[in-house]
Amino acid sequence: MTGISTTGRLVAGLLLVLTVACYRSSTPRPEGYARIDYPEKAYRPYNDQPQYSFEIPVYSTVEADSSPQAEPGWINVVIPPLNGTIHLSYKPVQDNLDEYITDARTLVYKHTVRAQGIEETPFYQREDRRFGIVYDLKGNVASAVQFFVTDSTHHFLRGSLYLNTRPNRDSLNPVIEFLREDILHMIETTAWKY
Repeated sequence: MTGISTTGRLVAGLLLVLTVACYRSSTPRPEGYARIDYPEKAYRPYNDQPQYSFEIPVYSTVEADSSPQAEPGWINVVIPPLNGTIHLSYKPVQDNLDEYITDARTLVYKHTVRAQGIEETPFYQREDRRFGIVYDLKGNVASAVQFFVTDSTHHFLRGSLYLNTRPNRDSLNPVIEFLREDILHMIETTAWKY
């Protein structure tokens, strides 16, 4: 005999089978994100407010702001395909434009706790009486794009983009950039009613 009993061979064979059967090859896989189907860019007029009008994406709906502090002209532009909302608040200017600009800036800079940076892009469209600033907030912030637009004498409109998901800039950046284009289009088509 070879010195190994039948029982020993059986135990060794069983251990070999168990070792091979439980072996799992683990290969690292890249982190992935869900595929996002973007709607085709197209706009339609929104003219339901007595103070202002602009063009909104055809894939959006408009709801009156139902919060307790809402005032006339406060609306939400809801974008269901991308799970986002552009909150808009309107204020009439009565020699208090500096106060509104300061408030808008304060609301933006409350995000500095989480923001990795804030870029301000001013715009002046004198012929159409549109002036303001677009704020791009970098990092994992709740609101990645905020802005205000005013005619500097009668009207002040402030907006902020919120996505209804946990902030993760790496995965949300394409959606934010897509919606930023829509915000810029809304600003460029804003017309005041006097």
